[in-house]
Amino acid sequence: MNELIKLYQRIVQRVNINLRELKFDINPYAQHLIAIEQMKNFYAFYGITTDHPLDLHFEHSALAGSYFLGKCKIKNSILYKSDIRGDELKREGDVFKSSGFEITLNKDELIYIQDSALIKTLVHNFSHDPETPECFFIKDTLAMDYANIHGAPSDGCFLGPFATVDLTTIQDCAIGSYSYIQAGEVSHVSVDPGTVWINSPGNFNFLYKYPKEILEEYITLSSDKVPLGKLIDFIEERKEKFQRVFDFANLDKIADVPDTSSIDRYAVILPNFKIDENVLISQRAYIENSSLGKGSNAQENCFIINSTLEGYNVSAHGSKIFETDLKSGVFTGFNSFLLGKSDARITVGKNSIIMPHTIIDVDEPLAIPPDHFIWGLIRSKEELETNSISLDQLASQRGPLTQGRMHFEGNGLLLVQAFKDRIHHILDVNGAFYDDGKNNGHAQRNQKLSLNTIQPFQFGGLEGMYPTIRILP
Repeated sequence: MNELIKLYQRIVQRVNINLRELKFDINPYAQHLIAIEQMKNFYAFYGITTDHPLDLHFEHSALAGSYFLGKCKIKNSILYKSDIRGDELKREGDVFKSSGFEITLNKDELIYIQDSALIKTLVHNFSHDPETPECFFIKDTLAMDYANIHGAPSDGCFLGPFATVDLTTIQDCAIGSYSYIQAGEVSHVSVDPGTVWINSPGNFNFLYKYPKEILEEYITLSSDKVPLGKLIDFIEERKEKFQRVFDFANLDKIADVPDTSSIDRYAVILPNFKIDENVLISQRAYIENSSLGKGSNAQENCFIINSTLEGYNVSAHGSKIFETDLKSGVFTGFNSFLLGKSDARITVGKNSIIMPHTIIDVDEPLAIPPDHFIWGLIRSKEELETNSISLDQLASQRGPLTQGRMHFEGNGLLLVQAFKDRIHHILDVNGAFYDDGKNNGHAQRNQKLSLNTIQPFQFGGLEGMYPTIRILP
């Protein structure tokens, strides 16, 4: 285990060097982040499918409990229960359009993770940086529990728990807990916890910040930098349910799954549940006593409990939906937390957009109208009025707008259209529109995916590390 400890110390030092200008020291965060002695106890696993290139390269790394799909290279890194999904990487010959350029790829895109530590982190999508269209890189980066690195090349960065960086290249940045950043390119910035920032220069800028003292009820860090709060408690209460799907090599096939839908081998499905056609349920998703209508999806680290999704609903990575009814076309963004009660259910009207990192926690029934845009912290009807706007009203907005703690400027129509286009794209690639052999996506392709496992060294100086290995067809 000596080599694993030295590797971790090296990673922490490299991240600190990159963040020295911000005077941000990650040592306190790193001290209790990884249980080094447990790294030998979990296998890593990878998917094999004819739909994506098989090219996995692991070198001098620890990969405990992590999942890999597509073309990935991991070097001098520590990954713990992380998901590295390369099923949307660009392919040789694809034309990538960005910043007025049309860039033809000369080779298949690669996810390259180097000198980094990712803890229960999702890596997905593809590089949106025109400077590196063939390499989605993550280097000198430390990400804490349930962070999302989504189409976001990262160099020299820290991500706090439940932080999301989306379609944004980040360099030498510290992203606070439960912050969501989609801003194209950001460097040398420290982002406060609970910041939701969407910026398209020259088009629109959306900014919301959670009240610090209230955010700490949901996610905070103890004095020794261990994540605490309602979000962590919600997950921990259901942690044991995942044990079975990882302990057994073969599980009984789940009945009543339509031929055009797929449930990942490492998802938890509990009674009573119902899924319709063209539904995708990803690994580490948790579904209990709920129904998912046609074309819906539950992405990684989603929890859907005692809820109904009427159809064509996107539940983005890390969203949690409890005692809630979503009408058709509702989008629930990254790491959103919809916490209804049995006697105080949440109802979200058709085609409404729940922004990433939204918290709705109510003790009385709450009905959100159709075609609305919702953000921030909502615990009452009054806060819903402050933290929502109709899509039509937002689309007509030109110039500055302030509602409560939210500040917007620019062209509202472009923001609304950007969300609508992206929601349609997500549904499309996930196979929601599959019909008679056409428009197939992840829900259909994942039915032809097999899984293999690899094991770490169990003894000696390399205990917890994985052999250097290259996996090719």
